[in-house]
Amino acid sequence: MEGVCRECGDRGLILKGDVAVPCACVKRKAAAFRFAQAQLAPLMREYTFVRFDFKYYSRSRKTGEKGITHYESAKRAYGAAKEFVEVFLKGEAQEGLIFTGQVGAGKTFLACCIANAVLEAGKEVLFVAVPDFLDEIRATYNGEADVAYSEHELLGLAKSVPLLILDDLGAFIYTEWARQKIYSILNHRLNHRLPVVVTTNVALEDLEEYLGERTTSRLIEMCRPYRLFVENDIRFVRRYERESRRR
Repeated sequence: MEGVCRECGDRGLILKGDVAVPCACVKRKAAAFRFAQAQLAPLMREYTFVRFDFKYYSRSRKTGEKGITHYESAKRAYGAAKEFVEVFLKGEAQEGLIFTGQVGAGKTFLACCIANAVLEAGKEVLFVAVPDFLDEIRATYNGEADVAYSEHELLGLAKSVPLLILDDLGAFIYTEWARQKIYSILNHRLNHRLPVVVTTNVALEDLEEYLGERTTSRLIEMCRPYRLFVENDIRFVRRYERESRRR
């Protein structure tokens, strides 16, 4: 039968002498399940720390009050991300991270680095693009047959998963309903000391305009901020590099 493990016949156990031991396929299937549950798109599975490329960050151009280069800012954010993974895997992470910066600055890539490292270590992560997640919740109100989860289940997972990554908490016009959902998730995680990693294209000082005072206050309390600066959208630069190689 196609897809059946040749070693154990999908029983999950193999004999070594007179002893039954778990088959290697059990670990592979568990890993595949974790990645599926994390909701990482296939492309995002490739975003790992070893593939984070500092060449896109200027070593001479400086931005921000601290007067450090784009490269130095990226190094700090990268180092914070790796340190977070180490602390999280020890079960000691109570404080999360928030990556800010313009579109195409590498924020989502760095958040995915964290997600993939945690998943590879056998821990649970939920990675959600905030606009899509809010749409999923709205869809539960319409009684659509293809809706996989209820609002209660979606919110419950976001509140309770060991690590939540909220991607693209950006410059959108959030209704009071949307603000309340985000607040509910963050407030629960703050009270239960569950970390969250956030990416946003909104400067930290402007977040309150979009999310409101309550939600912004909790984000600041929960997360250490890091800003990424680039001269050009990295996605555009990479496309140009690919097309140049084809010529």
